Amino acid sequence: MASKFPSFSPTVTIIFFSLCCALLLNLAHSSAIGIGYISRLLEIQDRERAPPYVQVAAARGVLRRLLPSHSSSFDFQIVSKEQCGGASCFMIKNHPSFHRRGDPQILISGVTGVEILAGLHWYLKRWCGSHISWDKTGGAQLFSVPKAGLLSRVQDAGILVQRPVPWNYYQNAVTSSYSFAWWDWERWEKEIDWMALQGINLPLAFTGQEAIWQKVFQKFNISTSDLDDFFGGPAFLAWSRMGNLHGWGGPLPQSWFDQQLILQKKILVRMYELGMTPVLPAFSGNVPAALKTIYPSAKITRLGNWFSVKSDPRWTCTYLLDATDPLFVEIGRAFIEEQLKEYGRTSHIYNCDTFDENTPPDDDPEYISSLGVAIFRGMQSGDNDGVWLMQGWLFSYDPFWRPPQMKALLQSVPAGRLVVLDLFAEVKPIWITTEQCMLHNFAGNVEMYGVLDAIASGPIDARTSENSTMVGVGMSMEGIEQNPIVYDLMSEMAFQHNKVDAKAWIDQYSARRYGRSDKNRDVIVSFPDVDPSFISIPPEECQPNENPVAGRAVLKEITDSFDQPHLWYSTSEVIHALEIFIASGDELSESNAYRYDLVDLTRQALAKYANQLFLKVIEAYQFNDAIGVAHRSQKFLGLVEDMDTLFVEIGPN
Repeated sequence: MASKFPSFSPTVTIIFFSLCCALLLNLAHSSAIGIGYISRLLEIQDRERAPPYVQVAAARGVLRRLLPSHSSSFDFQIVSKEQCGGASCFMIKNHPSFHRRGDPQILISGVTGVEILAGLHWYLKRWCGSHISWDKTGGAQLFSVPKAGLLSRVQDAGILVQRPVPWNYYQNAVTSSYSFAWWDWERWEKEIDWMALQGINLPLAFTGQEAIWQKVFQKFNISTSDLDDFFGGPAFLAWSRMGNLHGWGGPLPQSWFDQQLILQKKILVRMYELGMTPVLPAFSGNVPAALKTIYPSAKITRLGNWFSVKSDPRWTCTYLLDATDPLFVEIGRAFIEEQLKEYGRTSHIYNCDTFDENTPPDDDPEYISSLGVAIFRGMQSGDNDGVWLMQGWLFSYDPFWRPPQMKALLQSVPAGRLVVLDLFAEVKPIWITTEQCMLHNFAGNVEMYGVLDAIASGPIDARTSENSTMVGVGMSMEGIEQNPIVYDLMSEMAFQHNKVDAKAWIDQYSARRYGRSDKNRDVIVSFPDVDPSFISIPPEECQPNENPVAGRAVLKEITDSFDQPHLWYSTSEVIHALEIFIASGDELSESNAYRYDLVDLTRQALAKYANQLFLKVIEAYQFNDAIGVAHRSQKFLGLVEDMDTLFVEIGPN
């Protein structure tokens, strides 16, 4: 079958691998070619990085918060790429000064503070049998770490682990609303610590951008009250930023703008201290309605209805400034300059998502190309070294993006200046057919997903494939704090040069997570209006005079739809897994991670059972059995209450 994706000539694109996110340049040949195209940017970022003593101090702060009892057990050091063989790396050695308890025992060196902390995590996993997760998914298992002075030695020659590609990306444009909306600095500090320990060096930094936009639009004579209908509420800002919604959940009080800007500055300072490359936002053309009145001659289009809220399109149908209008570049430049003024510096990479789940008003390739040119010109006019990073979700989501339209957008920017995130690559990678990131969960869904064998091999396949120009890996989940095993493995792939044996890795993971050895979507998390086409009842079994038989209706086994109920594994497998898991309860009940997993697995088993109940409701309906529909529907609702009770009474958080 012919691919829907074009084969582009050597030009512009860098693409990430999304839960499995791969950053690739759309060139031709090996990943070394891709890295060559971004070498100038990497050199600039290396020159502008925080001084070594600042990065070491920041890394020591993470160690104190993670493992205060071992603050003196580890010594940290920044080294050059030349000392790492020309790439970013970390090195783990026995400390030459260790003689007695209290002396530093392990020396960890790295090109940045992030590499140092990735090396610390590597050591804690492999020599101490430890595990680090989000607090809500069990937290850190560190009781397996030997006491200070008794840490395990590494081999005399030490350990050197290079990054196979320079960047490790993190976040999705919507994660800020699904997970971060109400965070304070204390929670953000924990997240940045977690990022660094996972080796993440290219995170989105979107907090506080509304305060920047407020200042920018005031320069274009748009009042604060005019913006009340532009910005959404805190939990909806992601879709407001992407031009899907406007005003819904708002207006925002001035205190929100001020506090979020202060918080963003703290976030950026810490990221820079650790040697990270935070990605700032850029202008995509999304403008307030008032701009149309203030600039009546401006080319402003009202987009179509995204998903109406309460059947009222007034919250959608946002306004887009045409890329060919001179005002476009003016606003784009003003936004970059205002960020530089407020933050004092930049990493030169800017995120901008055009038409995210919105269809462009014109499919003429020349128009699409002009849009790309204008977006990049707006960035470049504010920062001459600017690089554009965009989510590639639109290419999978919207059939509008046929080869000519894709080519027009991707080739509108100079070579090496556009980064594309392949947001569903662990399931439906675009890099195979074009040139790749791991989205993993849609809509903050906490179902048990994770194609671990694909994660253990996909980044390697992407990097070593014939047309690879890969320059990074990463994770782009829509909501965090779920499925910790998936993110543990994917983070590790940023430092793996060869495929990982997923089964052997899982065996080690369970021992680390509990401190000792020992993708589904279900009806219950779907919208009530389930499409009947996803329910299958074999016609020959539907005899009108027979009683409904359990199991006759089935959910389709599909993998290419994320918004309808489907099965990737059976209910019996989940229940069997739960039985085995409960059997270990006496030995592992003191482990926070075990208790989290027990609740999570029980929730999954109940969700699977809900599928069976739902199918029985469908069968009863098919046979006009009103009593059966009512009885089984009530049992289904009772199951929802059981799940609520599980979380409230015995949930880990």
